[in-house]
Amino acid sequence: MPKVITAQEAVRQYIHNGSTVAFGGFVGAMVPEEIKMAIQEQYLNAGTPKALTIIYAAGQGDSSGKGLNHLGEEGLVERIIGGHWGLVPRLQKLALENKCAAYNYPQGVISHMFRDIAAGKPGVITHVGLKTFADPRLEGGMLNEKARQAGPLVELIEIGGREWLFYKAIPIDVAVVRATYADTKGNCTFQKEGVTAETLAICQAAKNSGGKVIVQVEHVVEYGALDTRLVRLPGIYVDAVVEAAPENHTQTFGTQYNPAYSGEIRVPVSSLKPMPLDQRKIVARRAAMELVPNAITNLGIGMPEGIAAIAAEEGLEGMVLTTEAGTIGGIPASGKDFGVTLNPDCILDQPAQFDFYDGGGLDVAFLGLAQADQKGNINVSRFGPKIAGCGGFINITQNAKKVIYCGTFTAGGLKVTVADGALKILQEGSSKKFIKQVEQITFSGDYAIEKGQPVLYITERAVFALTPEGVTLKEVAPGVDLQRDILDQMDFVPIIRNVKIMDMRIFRDEPMGLTLS
Repeated sequence: MPKVITAQEAVRQYIHNGSTVAFGGFVGAMVPEEIKMAIQEQYLNAGTPKALTIIYAAGQGDSSGKGLNHLGEEGLVERIIGGHWGLVPRLQKLALENKCAAYNYPQGVISHMFRDIAAGKPGVITHVGLKTFADPRLEGGMLNEKARQAGPLVELIEIGGREWLFYKAIPIDVAVVRATYADTKGNCTFQKEGVTAETLAICQAAKNSGGKVIVQVEHVVEYGALDTRLVRLPGIYVDAVVEAAPENHTQTFGTQYNPAYSGEIRVPVSSLKPMPLDQRKIVARRAAMELVPNAITNLGIGMPEGIAAIAAEEGLEGMVLTTEAGTIGGIPASGKDFGVTLNPDCILDQPAQFDFYDGGGLDVAFLGLAQADQKGNINVSRFGPKIAGCGGFINITQNAKKVIYCGTFTAGGLKVTVADGALKILQEGSSKKFIKQVEQITFSGDYAIEKGQPVLYITERAVFALTPEGVTLKEVAPGVDLQRDILDQMDFVPIIRNVKIMDMRIFRDEPMGLTLS
């Protein structure tokens, strides 16, 4: 029988100095907030637990103080292995100041790692991460000097004449996860959760490592009160149950509770208002032209989100949106709700979703364009002193049948207008995005060419394609001067061959009349 105790008691009893602790959650969904708060409180008051190794797959935070930011105290953590760092600035600070050994590996790899630890395997063998910064021939996923001193947690191996990456398994001492309800025997349901993340795999990994499992829930109920069909985490894995305060058990960091996120109900979706005709709409319109019927699609956060609005404006149907968090169908949410989906058709465990992604199940993926270089490499993971992390980006972009990067041509104050069906640059951005060499390789152009993967780079003024010869200019916007507005704003000269004018319909106010074909 698991203990029903407070978060403070759970931390004191189960999390010790030097423990390796795995945390479940995705941004603000499925996050055991009260337990994380208790770890911070116990450390500040008593100086323990300290020197923890923490491991997590998806980013868990609000870019301020919630989620894993509670663990951003000097001395509390000794090693951090994470998939996404952008939402945890307090952990970033520790890494940048070399106060702990810090690693960044693909989100899907860490998600699968939990499952492989549970199965007693030595680690994850995968192609994901080859020729990116996770590859030990480049950076080995190590983010600072302490990590480099300790060494990479990934090796390059060869099996059957092919190169693979072997990410080493790490035994889990404590799993910290959450659920909706638990009965007095520890059986847990997830019915009010917008994602299930890798909760089951983390708990299995901890138990089979000889560790302990702490589960935060909304309520504890009597044994036999739960519908067996809703139980997703059996009590045999659970050591302690913490009944959290409502304010520490929100469905996401942006929403207390919306049953349409957890698939309990479906709500009418009001028609989205047309986007203003600015650089975001131009990019989204051109990107939407790459959709095909019944395409299984992943839209990244930021600029690619506009593609869903264009699809609605144009009346396009047949596009199936998915998220790496495990949702299929519906309309993915954004901001502090990112990861959950309005009216999902299905919510899978995150490791299962990455099985599908890694095997090539995505027809097309639309991701953000932060930095691109002359080899077609993309960086979205590190910029000077800022550690964003790769998240699921590497899994998605290396394995989608087609990948399209969407973003403005320059950054930092860019202003444009559209008049008479032509684009006019009012103020150029202060930073170039197309540079000779990206700061960190999150996507490898060489790897894409080897695979024969189609890759496009879509901006408001130009469209490029990756070819075996290099980055090739394919289209320019009407009204744009090739030399002044494109070539002078790049640090390398693209291949220029058979350049066309971008579809004129993109630069007019009325709908384009797009169809999927």
